[in-house]
Amino acid sequence: MYRVQTEVGEALAEVSGKMRHLAFRREDYPAVGDWVVLSIRGEEQRATIHAVLPRKSKFSRKVAGQVTEEQIVASNVDTVFLFTALNLDFNVRRIERYMVLAWESGANPVIVLSKADLCEDPEALAAEVAAVAVGVPIHIISSAENRGLDELAAYISPGQTVALLGSSGVGKSTLVNRIYGKDILDTGDIRSGDDKGKHTTTHRELITLPGGGILIDTPGMRELQLWDVSEGLSTSFQDIEELAEMCYFQDCKHENEPKCAVNHALDEGTLAVERFNNYVKLQKELAYLARKEDKGLQAAEKAKWKKLRQSLKTQHNR
Repeated sequence: MYRVQTEVGEALAEVSGKMRHLAFRREDYPAVGDWVVLSIRGEEQRATIHAVLPRKSKFSRKVAGQVTEEQIVASNVDTVFLFTALNLDFNVRRIERYMVLAWESGANPVIVLSKADLCEDPEALAAEVAAVAVGVPIHIISSAENRGLDELAAYISPGQTVALLGSSGVGKSTLVNRIYGKDILDTGDIRSGDDKGKHTTTHRELITLPGGGILIDTPGMRELQLWDVSEGLSTSFQDIEELAEMCYFQDCKHENEPKCAVNHALDEGTLAVERFNNYVKLQKELAYLARKEDKGLQAAEKAKWKKLRQSLKTQHNR
């Protein structure tokens, strides 16, 4: 079941039988942020979804668990707010992972460093982030002190959709409440031991603002597995890939090869070891996913043609 926003208000909807029959992948079904073709029964506040219109952008990850399948977190997004709290949960490597997925989505990433009131030197941590996110806007905010909120509101103009992504407890729902003007979402405290949050947001929700913009609030995602992000990886780690092009051997693995520009940068300290190790880790994760996805696509293709043959056979018998 889906809750859809229409010109006559909200309605509870389900996909048509034909659409369900022809769908063979998770991404064939509606996701939060989609525009859909539907028939509505206004007096019942019910609707039937017949098709999903083409998506201009989508923020995807691999579903949690062993299944190799795409999960669309949000679609048709113009800007992605990537949240990280300036407390014990601060993690530059996680920001790099979010950046890879954000660049691949087609939306514009904006890094939001929240809970500045809990940090002695927010600017120092912002400088660490800027070193791995060159050219990406970075905003330091504090909802408790109303710091930086007006800067973020400027991204949410009429006709613009902004998705909020980050771990639990980083202040996404609190920001939504501040921008909306009243408390429409539940918020919760973080744990005192490690500054990690509790899941107060349990599902993705599209929120239309009085001023005309749209926010998509998402549950906290500590486990953010990659999904088809080759271009996003290249964009996020452009500095490393430019160094790799300068290596003497075109197939350099940056291990023990002579005249390796990447190893030279590591030795000189111009490239952080932690950043390079994370780049290698993400590359391996992407390669492993590609191998598993190939098998999944073969199975899905077989299922697709089986459905089509059954559909044609039914029509022929009629």
